[in-house]
Amino acid sequence: MKKICHMQEGEIKMRKVLVIGAGGIGSFLIPLLDKVGLYDITVADPDKVETKNLSYQNFREGDVNLYKVGSMKARFNSVKLISKYPILTEKQMQGYDLVICCVDNIGLRRTLYNTSVKWLDLRAQGRNAALVSHNADPKMYDTLLAGEEGSFSCQGDSWDGSNKGVHFMQVAIAGLGAQWIQRWFNGEEVKEYTVINM
Repeated sequence: MKKICHMQEGEIKMRKVLVIGAGGIGSFLIPLLDKVGLYDITVADPDKVETKNLSYQNFREGDVNLYKVGSMKARFNSVKLISKYPILTEKQMQGYDLVICCVDNIGLRRTLYNTSVKWLDLRAQGRNAALVSHNADPKMYDTLLAGEEGSFSCQGDSWDGSNKGVHFMQVAIAGLGAQWIQRWFNGEEVKEYTVINM
């Protein structure tokens, strides 16, 4: 960390990333990327913080009814740009060194997996989580992209809405994702696909 602090301005090439989704996974990933000071982050999410989000997303009571992206920008210096509009096309994903999907939305994933951009898909649902990169075998895509259309909570179907039933796999996959991102940008070997469950 000291090395970064003593470098002259302009010596560090900032890594330009797009984080799609500032909820269960994204709200924990963004602070991790912010800590190292190597990323220019754009965050896209049309949702506002709801009271029910406070138990499993990285927000505070003062964030309720505010846009998630606005809260992230106010708290983290690395968040340079925000979008309150959903990402729907490949064109919206272009111009970044890496696009990181942090939403449980099959439609968006289908678009992402079929783009020419470099991407990382972070998933969490209940007691399970997965990391899938653009280097994964395309033969796996049919399985990875199967399922109903729509958006789903990282808490999964077993969460009853009470704090005693909160899952934390979204935090685990955010940490693994941050580690993957750091290693990938450093040109180190990283996994193409991994699944964790509790």
